[in-house]
Amino acid sequence: MSNDEDKLGYTTNDVQAVENGQPQSHDAAAASHEGLHQKLNARHLTFISLGSVIGTGIFLGVGSTLKNAGPVGLVSAYVIMCSVVVCVMECIGEMVTFLPVVGAHIRLSGRFIDPAISAAMAWNYWYCWSIIVAAEVSAVAVLVTYWTEKVPSAVWISIALLIILAGNLCGPRIYAEIEFYMATIKVITIVGLVILGIIIDAGGGPNKKPIGFQYWRNPGPFIEYQGIKGSTGKFLGFFSGLTGAAFSSIGAEMLCIAAAETTNPRRLIPTALKATWIRIILFYFCGAFIVSLVVPSNEPRLGSGSTAAASPYVIAITDAGIKVLPSIINAAILTSAMSAGIGDCYTAVRALHSMAGNGTAPKFFGKTTSWGSPYIATFTTWLFGLLAYLGVKQSSSSVFDFLVNLTALSGIITWLCIGVSFLRFRAGLRAQGISPKSLPYTSHLGLAAAWWIIGVISCVLLFSGWTVFKKDNWDTATFFGNYLPIFLFVCFFAFFKIFRKTKFVRASEMDLSSGVAEFERQHEQAEEERRASGIAARPWYQRIIA
Repeated sequence: MSNDEDKLGYTTNDVQAVENGQPQSHDAAAASHEGLHQKLNARHLTFISLGSVIGTGIFLGVGSTLKNAGPVGLVSAYVIMCSVVVCVMECIGEMVTFLPVVGAHIRLSGRFIDPAISAAMAWNYWYCWSIIVAAEVSAVAVLVTYWTEKVPSAVWISIALLIILAGNLCGPRIYAEIEFYMATIKVITIVGLVILGIIIDAGGGPNKKPIGFQYWRNPGPFIEYQGIKGSTGKFLGFFSGLTGAAFSSIGAEMLCIAAAETTNPRRLIPTALKATWIRIILFYFCGAFIVSLVVPSNEPRLGSGSTAAASPYVIAITDAGIKVLPSIINAAILTSAMSAGIGDCYTAVRALHSMAGNGTAPKFFGKTTSWGSPYIATFTTWLFGLLAYLGVKQSSSSVFDFLVNLTALSGIITWLCIGVSFLRFRAGLRAQGISPKSLPYTSHLGLAAAWWIIGVISCVLLFSGWTVFKKDNWDTATFFGNYLPIFLFVCFFAFFKIFRKTKFVRASEMDLSSGVAEFERQHEQAEEERRASGIAARPWYQRIIA
């Protein structure tokens, strides 16, 4: 046993306490899985990592960002937000690989900052992803109208909701298999679109017209946002692009929510984190860069609808004279929306289940089936999907749109909390004399990553609704859509701080030992099974599909 292990408290007594159902300190379930089953393997985790954030935003939302920011503004915004996503994954990866507890970063914020922060973060996370389920279901109904409008939208909404419910009640293994196949379709689609975009830009389409960088010159690299002239208008256009890029990429941390249901998180999470670079460079940066080349920012079809017709990729393909692909792409976007709905429900359910485990939600939400599905939490979360029916009638669609707008900012509040949690985690390590190098996974970017997250996300949160403060431009719905999530988070925090009388966690008193010995034992057991099965000796392509 190393000195660092001594400092972390790897003792036989710890293991016995955990096995006797008596985990220590802040996290009562530190080394248990609270009814969840460890069924996810390397293949599942890698594709959850790759596919979790490929939703309608990447295919459709990037068009609106191009329209508001211009080509260079779009690319610049995505570069900055891509760097934030990398930092988020580095920070959360270090913490969750060390302590793969139920609820991941949500539960850990209570150990590293304040239990009231954990409670506020959990409720914020849950309502955010619960409402996004409704948004994705609504998107499914709209996407089908690309082919036919004869069937009422309510029928497609009902079908999508039933599929989402079934996918989440079947347990983690079935969910992971569904996500694997749907993520495969999404990855193939986005890779194919990037390659096709390069071909179209080079003049390889049926119309034989090379584009190059001509749209960067005309209509120009930046857009003067809302008619505001000069550098100020161009900067504000870029900032709106930054906001759009942030909204398109929320959910990157979904990977770590699955840590407690992974067979060997200390091996598999670092492996899956390596896929983050593929996702960032290929899906985000390359996707945004290609869009900036093949579609002009003044194209009127951008952001004009919610089907494939408004996708910048489809616009470029149509203008290049390719006739078959738009329907295929709409089908792929439909798959993305369906997959996102299932994944969003899974994430929200795990957040609610985690809250039941630490007492910030009623205990009955923690009940699971014999195959590891939190069925009460699943049904409760799924009910929020019924909000999609609000979008059927024009009279209630504005209410639905308002609710959906709330979720975007709620999602990036989670990133801000992850950055603060990481700073506190490192402070705890220093105060207790533990070297970060002794951890199972160490962030390559260190404290700089956390400060970058805090800086960028704070700016986006504070200034996202700046347009309402322009003269004669006040809009109550826009104001509350941008700032109500911050207010709700503060209210959640204040409620638990006052009524639970929680205390800020000092670095010297931070719980860095509960469950560690058991996690270490589980890791060693999984490694022994891995060696015995011969997986380690197999070729890389066989290890991926194992």
